[in-house]
Amino acid sequence: MAITSPLPLFVLGSGTDPDTERGVECPGELPPASDPDLVERARRAKEALGDRVFILGHHYQRDEVIQFADVTGDSFKLARDAAARPEAEYIVFCGVHFMAESADILTGPDQRVILPDLAAGCSMADMARLAQVEDAWDVLADAGVAESTVPVTYMNSSADIKSFCGRNGGVVCTSSNAKRVLEWAYEQGEKVLFLPDQHLGRNTAVLQLGYELDDCVVYDPHQPNGGLTQQQLRDAKMILWRGHCSVHGRFTPEAVDDARVRIPGVQVLVHPECQHEVVLKSDLIGSTEFIIKTIEAAEPGSKWVIGTELNLVQRLARAHPELEISFLERNVCYCATMNRIDLPHLVQSLENLVEGRVVNQIEVDADTERYAKQALQRMLDLPGDSAQD
Repeated sequence: MAITSPLPLFVLGSGTDPDTERGVECPGELPPASDPDLVERARRAKEALGDRVFILGHHYQRDEVIQFADVTGDSFKLARDAAARPEAEYIVFCGVHFMAESADILTGPDQRVILPDLAAGCSMADMARLAQVEDAWDVLADAGVAESTVPVTYMNSSADIKSFCGRNGGVVCTSSNAKRVLEWAYEQGEKVLFLPDQHLGRNTAVLQLGYELDDCVVYDPHQPNGGLTQQQLRDAKMILWRGHCSVHGRFTPEAVDDARVRIPGVQVLVHPECQHEVVLKSDLIGSTEFIIKTIEAAEPGSKWVIGTELNLVQRLARAHPELEISFLERNVCYCATMNRIDLPHLVQSLENLVEGRVVNQIEVDADTERYAKQALQRMLDLPGDSAQD
């Protein structure tokens, strides 16, 4: 019997095989589209649909998908862009599940929102399930603090978590208006339950509102009573949900230190979903739109290291050859779930629509939509910063 060579198996994190693991080395290029005819097929399908379709492309999407987007932006901006196009029968959202839900909430009843791949979720949003949050609210009630606590959820959360906040007097925030939203929340109550990203909540509370780290506690839904005593809940000003972004949460303070050694005079620009220790070592912190605008206004010849999703960093580097732009950490790659929306999935969605078939429609039930809209409207009614992610 012939002896075959063993498969190249590695202990997790100990090595890679670039020939079989395309895209493992980061930063690097994503694999090309599997079919060279896909670009033409997408073009023909979009042309056939005309104004009946409106394609939204999130900043973190692949270039092969972004090229067909009618508008690009962050999740809430894109949802509002869709709402501003009531004549579009189909909204194809090239993003992740919670973004498509927001678009369905904000668009008209006759519009259909399509997510090209239903597996394109968000690990952060999935870290806060409705049953878990309702259990946490019971824990707060047992501690006697639920009535004085305002739930605030980041835009990067499911529709039912937004709805929970709406039902309980809470609100939605984005990374650009989190300070203003939290100021409003503390005018309504003594404490905030911040969902689902602990880092954005901590960074905003400590660096923008002046609270101490000791004022913040982390509620772990996988521990009895969140891993907290009733006294800890009573003493806390900010109750942070134990959630994080799988990309931004992996940037490290050591990567910032290394960048400053490797690139003299570099400016470090990161997203507020990064760990508190990373943010403290950075020069500028802001939303995705803030990062884009900062780079667009940068002095020619300036050096930048950026801590956000790799697709966007690479796109900025290509668009601004007059700048020296680097990715913050080589051990962090593309957003895996966002990148499930590839050209084959987009073509499948568009060609099905041409044939009159709606595949992968995202629908939020009426009751969830009603309360989620209340939480969103409370945010929109606030003066101050514009609502961007």
